[in-house]
Order: sequence, then structure tokens, then C-alpha cells
Amino acid sequence: MFEFRVSPRERLVLTAIIEIYTATGEPVSSQAVARYFENKEGLSSATIRNVMAVLGDSGLLDQPHTSAGRLPTPLAFRYHVAQLQEIARGNSAGSSGHLSEQRREQIEDSFSGVNSPMQYLERTSHVLALISSGLGVAVSTSTAQQVLEHIHFSRLSTGRVLAVLVTRAGAVQDRVLAIDRELGYDDLEMAARYLNENFRGWPLDRIRAEVARRIEAEQAEYQNRLQALDELCRQGALAADPAAPMIYVEGMANLLAGEMDRERLRQMLMALEAKQRLVELLNAYVDARQREVRVVVGLDGSESIPAMPDLVLVGAPARFGMESSGTVAVIAPTRMQYQEMIQAVSYIARLSDRVFSERTPADTPPQ
Repeated sequence: MFEFRVSPRERLVLTAIIEIYTATGEPVSSQAVARYFENKEGLSSATIRNVMAVLGDSGLLDQPHTSAGRLPTPLAFRYHVAQLQEIARGNSAGSSGHLSEQRREQIEDSFSGVNSPMQYLERTSHVLALISSGLGVAVSTSTAQQVLEHIHFSRLSTGRVLAVLVTRAGAVQDRVLAIDRELGYDDLEMAARYLNENFRGWPLDRIRAEVARRIEAEQAEYQNRLQALDELCRQGALAADPAAPMIYVEGMANLLAGEMDRERLRQMLMALEAKQRLVELLNAYVDARQREVRVVVGLDGSESIPAMPDLVLVGAPARFGMESSGTVAVIAPTRMQYQEMIQAVSYIARLSDRVFSERTPADTPPQ
């Protein structure tokens, strides 16, 4: 991954500089590194200065002013993350081995009482924002099979009806339907009551097929009563909407408190507020087919999202039982506790498996 070699001594000094900078936010001097080691590594101040010069020539350290200390570059953070992930892969205790017991208990307590993917996503964004001092993000992908819990219709105006669909997974979807014929309050009430009484717990695609089958089989008897229902279904009232995932974001104020360039930060926040762009960002970096944590230091720009060289994405795919999947992530400044955030994101992503595997499957519709 890296075209240069870093000696064990250089790695020690670089790790010390990153940890000191993460704690203080200030350029790191050779004296600060010497105090960090307290001579335990047998490194004199002169040796540390020489090592820091080598790291600077390698592009791992930057010196904002001639008389100032050194700052880790994005390349240094990438190298640091690669070292942490290499250690984690060789850790027999698993990816949560370095997560403190106190932090694990805090995460476990935060997810107490969660019984739906929607609650899990909302809780995840809050927890990650809290422990990272960055942006906590949780996004659901399309569901493999959406199951009806409840549907409601409201007349908006002539030819326009609002359909509010609630799935068993807890997702709420609403869409405006364009109807060719005029439907009154009684028509809409009958349609909603018929669907809720007859098809609660059914997969949406099976409902559409069954409504069409019943209308065809009992055309004469149900023609008048079900014509309005058929029109609503054909116009998309029960259309699954994989392009409209549930998205939870929390912690914008954490980024506003940072030291980044204000104009660049303003542009970045505007991009992140467009939720579809945020989904595109996560999809670009986190592969749902892989269960590993992905860490990206310095986010590349695109047509819809400006480059974010001073931010880090730590993300991982999560699965909520057999019904749906999604992504949990932290977006934070490069000055962050990398090991703890990698472990926390990994732990929360794997926690979803346990939370939803313990749930009793919902009643399935008749075959």
C-alpha cells in the first residue's frame, strides 16, 4: 500500500506524534516526543529530531512554520490506520479486543430496548456522534422483502391522494399518487381498511398480485368495491421504494466546533445535508459485501460532494436480521482516536446481528 519503508524507530516516533497531536491539537515538538517516551525507548532528543526530519522528507510530517513543531499529514494518518488494522487482524481477541469494557457497556446500554431497524439506526447515529465528537451516520439499504404493517390514504385535491405506508420493519414511506378518477373519503377509507384487514403482515409484492387475482376472479361481485383499490395500487401506493432509504445523521455541531477552513466546511456541510449525496458517499467507500471496517483518510471529491481532505470516514456494513441491511459510519476530523473509533464502529455493526437474531420472526402470511 505504501511505497516507502518505515523503520521500527520511525514508526515509534510517528505513533507518538499522532497520539500527542490527537490529544492537544497543536504542532508537536521533539521535546514533547521526548517527554512522551520518558527515555523508555532510549531515544535522545537529537535522535528524535533526526527521525522527525526523515519522516518529514517522506511526506509523513508537515511543518507549518520554521520554528514550529510538526503535524501529521493525511499520508501519516493512512499509515497509522493501516498499522492498527494489521494489528487488529492478528488479534485473537477479535476486532473489539481494544475497546474498553466501559465503552462496550455504554454501547450495550444505548441499544437496550431496540426492537426495529429504524430504532437501531436512530440510536446508532446518536451513539457514534457522542463517542466520536464527529458526525454519526446510519443508513439503511433497500429491503429484500417489505412487509405491510399499516397503510392510510388521504385526499389532497382532485386527482391527488397521499398514501402513507408503514412496514413491519418500522419504515414510514409516503408518496403522492396521481389518480385518473375522482375518489371520495369513503372510497379511500374502504381501500385502506380492506388492505389493513386482509393483508397486514404480507409482503408488498404479494399484496399487489393477490389484489389483482381477486379482482379478476370475482370481477362481478367486487367490481364496484375494489375498483378504487385497484386504481390506488396501480398508481404505486404499494410500490417498494429502495431508492429512498432511512437515513439518520447526528453530530453536525461537532464538526462546526472544529478548526477547519470555514468556507470549505460550509460547502461540505451543505453537501452532507443532502441525504442522497450522503448515501452516495457511503456507497462509494463501504462495500456491503464485506464485513470489515473501512477507514478512508481524506475523502475524494465528486460532482455532488466537495473534497474533504481533513475528514476521515470510518464505516462498516450492518445487517438487521433477514429483512434489511445498511451502513453505520463516523465522519470526523483527522484528529480523532482511530483505534477506538475503528473498534466502536465494528462493535456496533456486529451488534446489529445479535440484536435482530434474538428477535422472534414476524408472523408470515399464508402461502
